[in-house]
Amino acid sequence: MYSLTIHELYERLSKGEVSSQEVTAVLLERIREINPQIKAYLTVAQQEAMRGAQEADRRIAAGKISPLTGVPLAIKDNMCTQGIKTTCASKILEDFVPPYDATVVKRLKGEGGVILGKVNMDEFAMGSSTENSSFTITRNPWNLDAIPGGSSGGSAAAVAADECIASLGSDTGGSIRQPAACCGVVGMKPTYGRVSRYGLVAFASSLDQIGPITKDVEDCAILLNAIAGYDPLDSTSADLPTPDYRRALVKDIRGWVLGVPKEFFVEGMDPEVEERVWEGIKVLEDLGAVAKEISLPHTPYAVAAYYIICTAEASSNLARYDGVKYGLRAPGSRDLMEMYLETRSQGFGPEVKRRIMLGTYVLSSGYYDAYYRKASQVRTLIKGDFEEVFGECDAIITPTSPTPAFLIGEKAQDPLQMYLSDIFTISVNLAGVPAISIPCGFSSRGLPIGLQIIGRPFEEDKIIQVAYTFEQNTGHRRRRPSLPPSN
Repeated sequence: MYSLTIHELYERLSKGEVSSQEVTAVLLERIREINPQIKAYLTVAQQEAMRGAQEADRRIAAGKISPLTGVPLAIKDNMCTQGIKTTCASKILEDFVPPYDATVVKRLKGEGGVILGKVNMDEFAMGSSTENSSFTITRNPWNLDAIPGGSSGGSAAAVAADECIASLGSDTGGSIRQPAACCGVVGMKPTYGRVSRYGLVAFASSLDQIGPITKDVEDCAILLNAIAGYDPLDSTSADLPTPDYRRALVKDIRGWVLGVPKEFFVEGMDPEVEERVWEGIKVLEDLGAVAKEISLPHTPYAVAAYYIICTAEASSNLARYDGVKYGLRAPGSRDLMEMYLETRSQGFGPEVKRRIMLGTYVLSSGYYDAYYRKASQVRTLIKGDFEEVFGECDAIITPTSPTPAFLIGEKAQDPLQMYLSDIFTISVNLAGVPAISIPCGFSSRGLPIGLQIIGRPFEEDKIIQVAYTFEQNTGHRRRRPSLPPSN
């Protein structure tokens, strides 16, 4: 039962073949058995989940069922959940219990979704491997010695290991799509502004975006339907109509022009990744699409621009954690300044401190123009590249990650190599456009490989249609990792 998709579970719940309480109990047992291996969850909200399941069963009995009613879900631990700890995988927020729900969580509960708990991540979403969590390292269900990707590694691993039916992640530079690719599941970063960020603990405010991580494309459309839409509580939320994304579940892309940017097939990428992605492009061509080489000429500058902008915004956003307003306060300090310094020194991990220092430097007097202003100008050029090619393409196809999941510890001592894990996803965040990662094959070591489909702003429906057409004509989604059954 734990391996069902959202739409499969809906069929069984609506026919009365199973109750939400039964499926929630099965998922909680699955977490109890599997999580010691995978370590996807930081907090399992057993009592809250069973209460939510009881309420869902009452709704179903009253005939008020929606596609998410009674469906057990996992939430990345940087989204506020009323009464359930939200730690951002950081010691500085280790005991923080929010008094309110993030808008996305509120909307899921409004649809009758059941919150199973909070899943692991890189501390404050800073990382590409979930090795930067202050509490534990999440493991890849396909190979327990490999990373699950990051920073939404817990969200992707929980879905791949059937520890939830679906989950939410957040994506600042690829943090939904890269772990989705590493774990062989579907992950979408919507257009900036399409999904409310109210209640999401900010890392880099102009880049962060919440999105779904699911077992297939149809589930992605269902989850996006629930969380997308204008929110007056978020000043960056787009006040635009939200389509029904399930209408995009059409197996037809005949005549569509798909751009293949030459800058995304770079020297140094894993040959098996390149081979699987080209095989995927051939599948799309056989289905009637036209693949066309395009150029996004400012792509080589994306990583540098991204790490200047995101560290600058992180240094500003994380200034609020000073021991006064939230979470940890270092004991025994002799004065206020010592308390500030000790709290931040004890509360933040090494990667967070590194980014705060980088961000403070690039924003400092005398360096702002040389770094932050220049990076913002590059960002405008990257956005212009996308606008130009979308005049001739319906969507863009690229690899999601340059390699399959690497081994735990392999890049931990080399931050620059770690930063390059997001080389194919970062441009999307800088431009603010939507993108989805879907499985397109496996390496010779049995690790999943992801295909990224990028769309025009607010055209999530089009990339869902391409992804659905590809998925329904290939068998990659049916392959599952081998883990001990729980029942």
